[in-house]
Amino acid sequence: MSEDRDEIRLGDEREILPGTPEASGGTDVQVDTGEDEEDLEQVEIPDALPVLPLKNTVLFPYLLSPLLVNTPRSQRLIDDVLVRSDRLLLCTAVRHPTEGSPRAEDVHRVGTVLRIVKMLKFPDDSYRLLVQGVARARIDDFTTQDPYLVARVQPLPDQGEVDSVEVTALVRNVSSQFASLVNESPRLSEELQVLSASLEDPSKLADLVASNLDLAVSGKQAVLEESDVATRLKLVLAELAKEREALRIEGEIKEKVQNEMGKTQREYMLRQQLEAIRRELGETEDAEEEINRLRDRIEAAGMPEEAQKQAARELDRLQQTPPAAAEHSVIRTYLEWMTELPWSQLSEDLLDVKAARQVLDEDHYGLEKVKDRIVEYIAVLSLKRDLKGPILCLVGPPGTGKTSLGRSVARALGREFVRLSLGGVRDEAEIRGHRRTYVGAMPGRIVQGLRRAGTRNPVFLLDEVDKVGADFRGDPSSALLEVLDPEQNVDFSDHYLEVPFDLSQVLFLATANIRDPVPAALRDRMEVIELPGYTLEEKLEIARRYLVPRQVEQNGIGGIEFSLPDDTLRALIESYTREAGVRNLEREIGAVCRKIARRGAEDRVTGPVVVQEKDLAELLGPVKFEPELAERLGRPGVAVGLAWTPAGGDILFIESTLMKGKGELKLTGSLGDVMRESVEAARSWLRSRSQDYQVDDDRFEKADLHVHVPAGAVPKDGPSAGVAMVTSLASLLTDRPAESGVAMTGEITLRGKVLPVGGIKEKVLAAKRAGIERVVLPEQNRKDVEEIRSGLLEGLDLQYVGTIDEALRYTLTPPPA
Repeated sequence: MSEDRDEIRLGDEREILPGTPEASGGTDVQVDTGEDEEDLEQVEIPDALPVLPLKNTVLFPYLLSPLLVNTPRSQRLIDDVLVRSDRLLLCTAVRHPTEGSPRAEDVHRVGTVLRIVKMLKFPDDSYRLLVQGVARARIDDFTTQDPYLVARVQPLPDQGEVDSVEVTALVRNVSSQFASLVNESPRLSEELQVLSASLEDPSKLADLVASNLDLAVSGKQAVLEESDVATRLKLVLAELAKEREALRIEGEIKEKVQNEMGKTQREYMLRQQLEAIRRELGETEDAEEEINRLRDRIEAAGMPEEAQKQAARELDRLQQTPPAAAEHSVIRTYLEWMTELPWSQLSEDLLDVKAARQVLDEDHYGLEKVKDRIVEYIAVLSLKRDLKGPILCLVGPPGTGKTSLGRSVARALGREFVRLSLGGVRDEAEIRGHRRTYVGAMPGRIVQGLRRAGTRNPVFLLDEVDKVGADFRGDPSSALLEVLDPEQNVDFSDHYLEVPFDLSQVLFLATANIRDPVPAALRDRMEVIELPGYTLEEKLEIARRYLVPRQVEQNGIGGIEFSLPDDTLRALIESYTREAGVRNLEREIGAVCRKIARRGAEDRVTGPVVVQEKDLAELLGPVKFEPELAERLGRPGVAVGLAWTPAGGDILFIESTLMKGKGELKLTGSLGDVMRESVEAARSWLRSRSQDYQVDDDRFEKADLHVHVPAGAVPKDGPSAGVAMVTSLASLLTDRPAESGVAMTGEITLRGKVLPVGGIKEKVLAAKRAGIERVVLPEQNRKDVEEIRSGLLEGLDLQYVGTIDEALRYTLTPPPA
């Protein structure tokens, strides 16, 4: 220790009394019998005293304390004090640690006047002191700092009434709490309990308790500086409560740790016993045999070099980990996953283009775009065997066969089929897996699907990709970016495996009902193929080929000669279903089959059963959808528009009426902002062309227009109803009814232009289902109609227009002569 740094600290916590064996290790320099408490109270404290700074401790009046002094500066102070007759000095705590000897500004201004009771000098030149507190004192100022601190001091007598009821109650509380603390704390001697109970002076009780609490220097200094006895007792009482609470928590933690340790030891013993029982029964293999078995599986798995190195490292860890350790099962599970993945297994593709087309046609009717794309992939694969799998996204309304098409593609290619439903998935770990640091961690569902398939080139269907969610656990659609990117999925990284896996040979198929919810970045990585709704003729053919035979078999009426004629199926499609797919149609056919099965079970019907159109009302109840076209037309102000919905296309009616008013426009029917703007544009265009269509201006200025779109509970929006809006208003204002059997679609502008819109195929098919004879379309949508098979357009008169004037020539009846 350096010569210029004071180090004064408490010695042994036990009391060192004169003449005890503690003195045997050193030279007894000074022996004193001390003085009793009455004598200490009568000690006259001089005006100036040497100041001994104490680091990390605070001493209290009337208490005996051991001190160790081992620096020349402090030893000189002690030597000078021993020369004096009173042997008094002032000890005060240092405010904060200092590099050199504490100066005047480094010490607290309130300390304790001490009397040296005993001193021992040891061979290492250190002093062991036994000191006793005399009184509190405040430092007024320092007279000198060299060779040690000397200050003018002033005693601090106790303040307040020590005999008050409050102080009496505080004394009882402090004594009780301290006694409980002594019983609970293993570091406090039981003698302290007796000593505290025998003290009658509240001030001395507070100092005794504070000196034995595990307080920081600042806490003890606060007690020392408090001269009011009641306030000092309150401080001590608060610290007692904290100390007892800390002891309680410490005990709980200790008990919990002991319980956990006991549980671990118990599990270890049980595992050892279980292992011994298994060995006796011959149901376990030797650890070395297990390691060798896993090593053989790793070598036979055909892993890439990086994956094989990782597996070898984990196998070495497994060999060094005791079987009873929790980490052993984690490593073993990881190695089982690594060895069961199809790192090099590829199923042999069926490269017969004609056979593949035949399989696709057997399972599904229509869907020509998808079938052609799959056949093209097979043709190219036959020429280039290392071709990466395409990533196709089938977008279409429910019930059009998107999901079942995946199984047909797998059967046509001769590959395994894996389906992953993404509807409602909100955790990124579902795709990438969990890291092995988590309990119960597993690979993501992509890797799980590949293990089930047993090959690394299956047909992998990602169903309902437009319904993926996101929350605080991550965004699964972002994790799919790597899976569905041909440039990245060569090295797909699963968090559980921590090694890349090649997904480039997987044929990914994704399905969605709507394209818009799919994130743009994800949509850009897929080849989107639109699947439109089925026409009446297509539904009829699907029902005849697939739905009726399947429902006959599922309802057990194969032994009955049962048939549904085409007229019955057509009535079933038109009057009992309204959908783009065939899911509800199959339900209705199943309902008919169940009715026939019940009759067969009750009446033992065995003869031929033919369900006619007139029988549907008896079997299924009243018709659910009535054609309303003829009912709503024939009067001015009504026009038929075409709309696109997630379930396919549909027709909607635009109704307008005129009433006396102030030229206001009222819109109803749950119309969105874009649709409202279309009505405003139609009204403004007609008002600007009122003379051309012989419309009185008073109809705009002195009458109110009300436009309504029925089915008000269904929200509607979009610009494609612009032509229908202007036709409805023109019909109303010119008193010319709209042509019967005419439907229309297209966006309009204030210049009178008709702009293209989307969903043309669905809208045209909806018009045909509704019995529409003529459809008015924007000129720029002609290319979209060319994609529709000509057979589907049979019986429809398609008219293409570029301006509103042209559209009104086809949609309104001719003016009277």
